[in-house]
Amino acid sequence: MREMRVTGRGRLSVKPDRIRLILNLSDTKKDYEKVLKASAEMGAKLSELFAGCGFKEEDLKTTNFFVDAQYEGYNDKDGNWKQKFVGYRFEQSLKIEFPIDNDRLGKILYALSKSGVKTEFRIQYTVADQEKCRKELLDEAVKDAKEKAAVLAKAGGVKLGEIILIDYSFGKIDIYSEPVSLRSMKCYGAAECADNSFAMNITADDIQLDDTVTICYEMVQ
Repeated sequence: MREMRVTGRGRLSVKPDRIRLILNLSDTKKDYEKVLKASAEMGAKLSELFAGCGFKEEDLKTTNFFVDAQYEGYNDKDGNWKQKFVGYRFEQSLKIEFPIDNDRLGKILYALSKSGVKTEFRIQYTVADQEKCRKELLDEAVKDAKEKAAVLAKAGGVKLGEIILIDYSFGKIDIYSEPVSLRSMKCYGAAECADNSFAMNITADDIQLDDTVTICYEMVQ
């Protein structure tokens, strides 16, 4: 049985409708209990901050958290390489999403800048219905594969038979873009979300998506 294998490419341009903030907290302490206390205190401050900006407690989600022992390398007096214990370090990643709103974003960033919490963060633009976008992208890829197969079959003087195989990785695509990069906002004092704000004038470009699917056809005379 003769076969024709064709790879179709789907391309989609999606207008973002949500902002996602990714926040990273970290600290190092000599004592394990103290580093856990530091992580709890920093997390509580962030929860209070976002509550002041109109969010519910469950809106702020932890995506990653771990505590690890830290060591530092050094040479002793004889020139031998050794390691000494530095302490325990925690790292925590959190995310929060909300509909695109530059005023609200400006208030959040101002609050972060005045919170006293040492944090690094990223601003991502995404879409609420990611599953719909993934399906549309896959549909475009399949259409492209079918069109290519029809052209090749006509040029080769053969006819397409049944589809034998569809090969697709089914990898989950996280749909977002990062047009803005603001990091390590160190700040002091109390956050006043209601009356203070950074002026944000951001219009995020459309998110460009790309995916492929391979279809194997039977070829008949």
